[in-house]
Amino acid sequence: MDAGYMSSSHKSRSRCPLQEQFIQRKNNRENLDRFIPNRAAMDFDYAHYMVTDGRKGKENPAVSSPSREAYRKQLAEAFNMNRTRILAFKNKPPTAIEPIPRELLSSSSSSSIPHTKAAKPRRHIPQSSERTLDAPDIMDDFYLNLLDWGSSNVLAIALGSTVYLWDASNGSTSELVTIDDEDGPVTSISWAPDGRHIAVGLNNSHVQLWDSTSNKQLRTLSGGHSQRVGSLDWNNHILTTGGMDGRIINNDVRVRSHIVETYRGHHQEVCGLKWSASGQQLASGGNDNLLHIWDRSVASSNAPTQWLHRLEDHTAAVKALAWCPFQGNLLATGGGGGDQSIKFWNTHTGACLNSINTGSQVCALLWNKHERELLSSHGFTQNQLTLWKYPSMVKMTELTGHTSRVLFMAQSPDGCTVASAAGDETLRFWNVFGTPEVAKPAPKANPEPFAHVSRIR
Repeated sequence: MDAGYMSSSHKSRSRCPLQEQFIQRKNNRENLDRFIPNRAAMDFDYAHYMVTDGRKGKENPAVSSPSREAYRKQLAEAFNMNRTRILAFKNKPPTAIEPIPRELLSSSSSSSIPHTKAAKPRRHIPQSSERTLDAPDIMDDFYLNLLDWGSSNVLAIALGSTVYLWDASNGSTSELVTIDDEDGPVTSISWAPDGRHIAVGLNNSHVQLWDSTSNKQLRTLSGGHSQRVGSLDWNNHILTTGGMDGRIINNDVRVRSHIVETYRGHHQEVCGLKWSASGQQLASGGNDNLLHIWDRSVASSNAPTQWLHRLEDHTAAVKALAWCPFQGNLLATGGGGGDQSIKFWNTHTGACLNSINTGSQVCALLWNKHERELLSSHGFTQNQLTLWKYPSMVKMTELTGHTSRVLFMAQSPDGCTVASAAGDETLRFWNVFGTPEVAKPAPKANPEPFAHVSRIR
């Protein structure tokens, strides 16, 4: 079993949810005063010369001849002594350095060696979060899923018994719903593909469906689970729910009798659910250390088992699941504190393609939509986000800032920004995946001659 809920003694209930934290940052520029000279930028030898010998010619103009004055000016220009100020109030600007010497550029342009394609410049990854919001009362529970970013660019987060919406386009915050104490707290949330409707799983085994535009509850799904619903995922109009009772239920939200399929295979809480992009395969992870791959064709047939693959390689709870965006049958999974590994699977064959030890609890996984990279979030000891290059699994960078395990991650619709929420009651935004290249518009086809003239049939 993995460490689930952890109480926090530092929680502050007086903070407003999703308010930005303004952290005092160090300024790279020196705090210079325009009335106090900067001794580090002064040339004391030149200052002494100007105060003593350097001004004799100006004080006794009769002694200086025209030829001597011309020689003095040339000498001053050569030795940078034609300055008028003695005191300095700011640092000198750094000397510009050519990145490539001109002689090399000229020689390369005249060379007969054919030009090869320029190497792609290395992407800059900021090491600190670009924004930090307060997330008071967030549950520090490994098995829950309390953060999701919808296709309409609105991020939803459950803080205790309340679901808040944060609009990334303008930074506004609104409250969607507060659940009654006897039904809450909220144990999972998941946006529908349309970015308007959202599912809210509860501690009382029910799931509520809400319209975020009108802030109205549409319906309640009940009768499928007997304990809390900690994981949710959508497959078009099918909402799949995973409960502490070990059951996985497919709910058709369009019909009154919503339960259409029930998958049985886990013996403990289902803490991870992810449908593949094709909607054909479902990955589920549980506190029983099991990973199941369910195929819709197998699950609905008369096969002896419902699952396509039952994988027992992990040695701790399996919550982190991520389908690869550029290879449909590639699945990445992460194990809890007793496992600490990231594994890669061919879901067609059930083969484990690779496994790496990360050294800490793996809480969440996200693929980069634009590059072959994988982001993982972790617990003790660093509570970091780690970016890996796939398939070499070389660490590209580690992002730190959270002071408690980073339980939840969500990706913006454009795939650039990642939001992370942790037991330290903060929600941080990281520009870790960079800016996607803007697709060039397709060239307009040349119109046919006389296209505007009606054809004779």
